[in-house]
Amino acid sequence: MTTAPGPRLLDSLSLATEVADGLVLATVRDTHLAWADRVHGVTDRMLGPSARVPGALHRGIASAVYGGLGAGLRATSVLLDKAAEQGIGPDLEEGPRGRFVSSAVNGLIGDRLLRERPHMAIPMAVRHSGRDVAPEGPALAAAFPEATGRLVVFLHGLCENESYWRFHRDRTGTTYGESLAAQGWTPVYLRANTGLSLRENGAALSSLLERVVAAWPVPVTQIALVGHSLGGLVIRAAGAVSLAGSGDDPAWTERVSDVVTLGTPHLGAPIAWGIGHGSRGLSWLPETAAFGRLLDWRSVGVHDLVAGLAEDVPPLPHARYRLVCATLTERRRHPVGSVVGDLLVRPRSAYGRDRRGGRLFPDADVLHVGRTDHFGLLNHPVVLDKLRVWLA
Repeated sequence: MTTAPGPRLLDSLSLATEVADGLVLATVRDTHLAWADRVHGVTDRMLGPSARVPGALHRGIASAVYGGLGAGLRATSVLLDKAAEQGIGPDLEEGPRGRFVSSAVNGLIGDRLLRERPHMAIPMAVRHSGRDVAPEGPALAAAFPEATGRLVVFLHGLCENESYWRFHRDRTGTTYGESLAAQGWTPVYLRANTGLSLRENGAALSSLLERVVAAWPVPVTQIALVGHSLGGLVIRAAGAVSLAGSGDDPAWTERVSDVVTLGTPHLGAPIAWGIGHGSRGLSWLPETAAFGRLLDWRSVGVHDLVAGLAEDVPPLPHARYRLVCATLTERRRHPVGSVVGDLLVRPRSAYGRDRRGGRLFPDADVLHVGRTDHFGLLNHPVVLDKLRVWLA
């Protein structure tokens, strides 16, 4: 099976140049001209028509300078694109730093990449040794020579990739996947374009798992799904897409026994809500409107974090749900811990409990981890011990 060439380092430089033109330079230009118009508007009213000439001259010169800079940046972007098409320069994903950049950019503007630069958009895929593994028999057998019929599937969060599941390995001496492998599970790490909508990623995940189950080297008997942050929402979306389909349930859903979410904003994340309101607030004044557009560049994946997934996305009927939240404070009900949570997600949202007493997962097992942050949930010793019990 042949694969399309991946993005090159020059592709990322071309994108950076495009962003510098369309976002950074435009923001500086629009803010500069808005403030200039404000100042010259005051002097025009005070001094009359004779004062309008300096203002018009200022605007004309500034517009010409910004126009020249923008033209130069656009020309540079085109040249870098052509060089990348010729295969010049290193592959962006050859090293961990490049993969980090690729995942971060996809999380921030992944929907835009899919439309405008599809070769830079990350596809939903099984990952092994920093590369995609085709969901086909020979490829899966080569990547998983000791495959068992029990799969524990890990899906990362926003702007992350599969390597994040090795974070903080030094404090446990192992990872969640390595530890569960000792209990007979085969860890399968996925990577996704987290800038896409939850529904789109859910559909991609459902399709991928169906193909993996069909082509797995041995019959699949049990599946556990573990999602960090946004990954937990994508897992829920995949289940909803499968349950909403016509005909029999996909084979993968029948085999899911456990769903574990780590710091997942089931009811939304305050930071995403704040970004949305901030962009609207900044748009009120011409002097700050450009900064509002800067915030609005965020992907639909970030937009989806505002509300999370409510009760219209039901849990998989045969799965046990395990919900993990973290707070910076020792106690979950501490006033500070309740408000800031793990810095990104509050306990109520991680547990799927609204202020009216409603519960998205009424029978779920819950775990609180104190004195840690959002990324501290990766390979945390308390979570590790609990996973061993939940997936015994």
